[in-house]
Amino acid sequence: MAIINMTPHPVVVVTGDDGLKVARFESAGQIRLAACTEPAGDIEGIPTSRTRFGEPVGLPAFEAGTWYIVSQLVKSALPARTDLLVPAEVVRDANGNIIGCRSLGR
Repeated sequence: MAIINMTPHPVVVVTGDDGLKVARFESAGQIRLAACTEPAGDIEGIPTSRTRFGEPVGLPAFEAGTWYIVSQLVKSALPARTDLLVPAEVVRDANGNIIGCRSLGR
């Protein structure tokens, strides 16, 4: 079994309130959704836009025993893919910076 991080940043799984590191997954690339942003008028002179998301870019074919850590946006767009995981239960330090997550959400 393999877990491959396809987000642009490391994912650290921690346990307990002390933030003990359980696992660290370095980025191995990025799976993202194709996007097209178009103007959507303005509000009191401030431009607004609308982004439409399309097909995934960089998504490997399903392979039994391989899991991919992706963004929540990618996972939500592909509900039929049972091999996608997302960082869940985010853990922050005293300054509010993300230091990891407690689990990988299915």
